Amino acid sequence: MENIKNKVIIITGASSGIGAAAARKLVSLGAKVVLAARRGDQLKAMVGELGNNAMYVTTDVSKRADLDNLVNQAISNFGHIDVLWNNAGIMPLSFFDEGLVDEWDKMIDVNIKGVLYGINAVLPHMLARGQGHILATSSVAGIKTTPGIGVYSSTKFAVRAIMETLREEVAKTIKVTTVYPGATQSELGHDITSLKIKAAFGNLSGIPKMDEDAVANAVIYAISQPDHINVNEVVLRPLGQTR
Repeated sequence: MENIKNKVIIITGASSGIGAAAARKLVSLGAKVVLAARRGDQLKAMVGELGNNAMYVTTDVSKRADLDNLVNQAISNFGHIDVLWNNAGIMPLSFFDEGLVDEWDKMIDVNIKGVLYGINAVLPHMLARGQGHILATSSVAGIKTTPGIGVYSSTKFAVRAIMETLREEVAKTIKVTTVYPGATQSELGHDITSLKIKAAFGNLSGIPKMDEDAVANAVIYAISQPDHINVNEVVLRPLGQTR
């Protein structure tokens, strides 16, 4: 893990779940982390826990200016950026015939635009330095869809396309990694309002789930590789998850 030490790593969606778990592990390995999420109070508490190698910037990834500010603040504080992990995402699942269009719009804004805005904000800095690493959290729903997850799955397929295209464009200098987690113990899905989803799946508690550390460890594995190795994709599911 020597390649982790002193790396400056931005994590969006860092106030809970896999983002928070990874931040704690990365700081313990000697990284400097920049925590980004909408809930500034939780980020502030985390920085108090993690110490001087952590900072936070309250960030709404659906706003381009917020991502630009996040990158600028990280550079101002730590001098440069080695890694950006576009991890923020939401998952208010529903069936198409329920017509929850406002929720579709929110998923597009966070899950797709948030990734694009993050890339746009950090890429010029990384290209100027001639090095860097951009990661994004897709989902196994970005590999295979199923009834009830159509819009969410579409956003995660979009992340897959964005990241693979980015990888091909910058492969000579910038590392690009897409992470495809299966069901994970996290807040993801807490905002489901669909009555049909609740009738079909309840509160999603009955399906096999990984703990947050499993995904955090996969991300750390990708970040820790030698400079000449790029882990392009990581797919992981809990044992028992078939889709």
